[in-house]
Amino acid sequence: MTKSKEKLSGHDTFYIFLISCVFGWLVEGIWTFIKKGVLINHTALVIGPFNIIYGFGGIILSLVLYHMKDTKPFHIFTASFFTGTILEYVMSYLMEIAFGFVAWNYESKPFNINGRVCLPYSLFWGILGLVWIKLIFPKLKEWIAKINTKESHIFMNIAVVFLVFDAILTIGCIERGKKYEQGIPPQNKIEELMDHYFGVDYLNNMFNERWNKK
Repeated sequence: MTKSKEKLSGHDTFYIFLISCVFGWLVEGIWTFIKKGVLINHTALVIGPFNIIYGFGGIILSLVLYHMKDTKPFHIFTASFFTGTILEYVMSYLMEIAFGFVAWNYESKPFNINGRVCLPYSLFWGILGLVWIKLIFPKLKEWIAKINTKESHIFMNIAVVFLVFDAILTIGCIERGKKYEQGIPPQNKIEELMDHYFGVDYLNNMFNERWNKK
């Protein structure tokens, strides 16, 4: 069994996160359009094509599988199967604690656990991890190494600040949306802008109409 002694730098980790956010958003959007014929904005933040669940998924899979990339495919599949399943369950649980809702529910799927994870998607995680670490990740890391410049670090710092702002804004929009549905009018200009640009219809499209469900 050959293991790499290389490590992922903070620069590597950030760009893996950012690209995974966008890639996951794109793939899920295409998949939904194929299945349902509708365009759904599967982001987790109100501004930009960023689904941070896939971002964290990209980081976790990379960290877990990076030193296994030269092992047998079955070992990689198995590790990804369990890693993705645990990650999805934990993210579902944390989302429910933090926001009072979960953006997905697998209760109708076979072999699900509390509606948070299910066998079909666990199998998907296994396949995704195998494809990721064997085909996508090597080329991605090579590209990230090429852009490891002063400018890319400046962009990284700016992007981190923006994503933090985006996350805070998203939390504010969810709380404002709940008040809107209770018939509470906006109390200031900021809440008026939230209602106009990121109102309940926008949130319904983002979170599969589950953002205001217990």
